[in-house]
Amino acid sequence: MKPEIIVVLSIFVGFILLEVLFTRFFQKEKQVKGDGWVDTLSTLMLTLITQPFVVASGFALGALLFPGQADVLKTWHWLPVLGLFLVFDDMTQYWWHRITHATPWLYNLHRPHHQAEYLSIRIVYRNNIFYYFLMPGLWFSGVLIYLGGGWVYAFYIVVKMTVIYGAHSDIRWDRALYKIKWLSPVMWVVERTISTSATHSAHHGKHAADGVTHYKGNYGNLLFFWDVLFGTAKITREYPPEFGVENLPETSVAEQLLWPVVQTKWFRKKEEIEVAE
Repeated sequence: MKPEIIVVLSIFVGFILLEVLFTRFFQKEKQVKGDGWVDTLSTLMLTLITQPFVVASGFALGALLFPGQADVLKTWHWLPVLGLFLVFDDMTQYWWHRITHATPWLYNLHRPHHQAEYLSIRIVYRNNIFYYFLMPGLWFSGVLIYLGGGWVYAFYIVVKMTVIYGAHSDIRWDRALYKIKWLSPVMWVVERTISTSATHSAHHGKHAADGVTHYKGNYGNLLFFWDVLFGTAKITREYPPEFGVENLPETSVAEQLLWPVVQTKWFRKKEEIEVAE
């Protein structure tokens, strides 16, 4: 196993332990029957099958499209290589995330992520299995690794996943920092640069009327800067009182994970999908 994978796995386990110690990891508030299965199966599917397969396929695609260019990025300074990953992985993930919220068919692939009425490290990878097969950033990452960017990716992925884990976990790491007056200018920069617990919680809020929820925004994964740049940011330093999606029709575990292969209900009407405007 590669060192960066071991580090990412260790950080993931670390957040699990924090939630076990300080929150209800095994039985989240408002958790319903089937949530545990969706959380577990989607996480195992992505980490063991989907991500390795797609990144490897991107690597193969890079070899096909750019023969003889393997490892060309190894001669570059690390900063422009990092820039390539930020644009082709993180920015494309922002747009992929944003498009799935605006496209009814694609929303069915992302819906499981918001089906949970709680935030937790458990839901980081909670999506339909086809959601990640289609994610452009994973394919681009494979191409960039073929081109020699793997040495930068090893550090990049550790930082990115640490931020994403922190943004989804119900260990609200930023709450205490907001209370420190002299840190306020620093946090002003931080919350406009990376995703924080507060900004990403807003994206998972259930009721738009609560003044915090921003379901149609705060799409950033590593960089919240994309939301600032593209006009979808909302920063309140508060957390929604409830999570989930208003008026979301019920569905099964199998449909959440395997739609459109498994369809237990007729394709939802457009007005039912476009919730929490």
